[in-house]
Amino acid sequence: MANFSKKNSSDPLPASKQAKQLIGQHKKLVHTDNIKVVSHVQRESDDWFVNTLMLDKVDVPFKYKRKKLYKSLKGKQVNITYYPDNETIAGFDIEVMKIVRVKIA
Repeated sequence: MANFSKKNSSDPLPASKQAKQLIGQHKKLVHTDNIKVVSHVQRESDDWFVNTLMLDKVDVPFKYKRKKLYKSLKGKQVNITYYPDNETIAGFDIEVMKIVRVKIA
């Protein structure tokens, strides 16, 4: 299990109107503001670029796809909206977070 605490219902809602709407419509989504990106890797997979972020004090990878190369987020503070998921790699289940929205803070 990840060393990462999800926000609970007593936490304040995010400042962004769009993030509030997403969380209101999809209860499994989690939003985190002002978290530092430690590593940002982009690799090509078919017609997509798979972006993987590692965040400060979090040991779970955060992934999202884009059609074009994205500017590097390494060292930046970001606001992200995501949900937990599992991937099977070489027969092992690995916990990942799928990002649905990422913005530079």
